Amino acid sequence: MHRDENTVTVELKRIHHVAYRCMDAKETVEFYQKVLNMGFVLAIAENEVPSTKEPDPYMHVFLDAGMGNVLAFFELPNSDAMGRDEKTPIWVQHIAFEVADLDALNRSKAHIEAQNIEVLGPVNHGIFQSIYFFDPNGHRIELAANTGTAEQMQELNRVAPAMLEEWSQTKRAPAHAAWLHE
Repeated sequence: MHRDENTVTVELKRIHHVAYRCMDAKETVEFYQKVLNMGFVLAIAENEVPSTKEPDPYMHVFLDAGMGNVLAFFELPNSDAMGRDEKTPIWVQHIAFEVADLDALNRSKAHIEAQNIEVLGPVNHGIFQSIYFFDPNGHRIELAANTGTAEQMQELNRVAPAMLEEWSQTKRAPAHAAWLHE
């Protein structure tokens, strides 16, 4: 591949980790261990922020979400109480994890409900089915089981640019993939 000196190329390997805030690091780790069977990978704690040098103690915990994926949380005891983006509907911001199949999704739902956690679903999204629930910090969690065929995924990939262009002009749902919910 020829690289022009004016071209910047970023070559991503994978997501290193995704970080969210939590109210209590210990409670959060225990929840993800018990409810989602995640391994506790490591913890980093500092009394000042490495990038800004601000004096702000924190605990940063990392959990194994499978296949090299890492979910992390920050507990920030000196910050204002944790909230959420009140201008965004609660169903929008979520952390989605894939499970093997519909049987695994149904077993997961039963396991989570046995922990006295309210679960919504399964919800059929055409190419996958999902269940939804909240962690102790108010983060919405989704477990999804893929059900789409290779042909369906290929068609969705094919129409994605046209759908995005139509959406950007009309702000109305394009009909290119209406077959998902028929």
